[in-house]
Amino acid sequence: MTISPTVIDAVGAGAALCSMISFTPQIFKMWKERDASAVSLRTYALTVTGFTLWLAYGLLLKSWPIAVSNGVCLALSGVILVMKWRFSVREP
Repeated sequence: MTISPTVIDAVGAGAALCSMISFTPQIFKMWKERDASAVSLRTYALTVTGFTLWLAYGLLLKSWPIAVSNGVCLALSGVILVMKWRFSVREP
């Protein structure tokens, strides 16, 4: 059975959109509540590292879908990491 390249691209695009959109509820919740206590610093540090490597992988392969989707995910997970740091530092 041969699968159409269009179907393969649609599956990849769907996966990329789900990955990118998945960070937005957390960002909005943290921003609204100004609270990041429920977010794991280690998890997001590892997530940012992983997306950095995926972005590098996509660039090395010259695969724009991999590079762009992981670049967006890197930016969004980076926002969460920065908010974790920012909202965890309390003023005296």
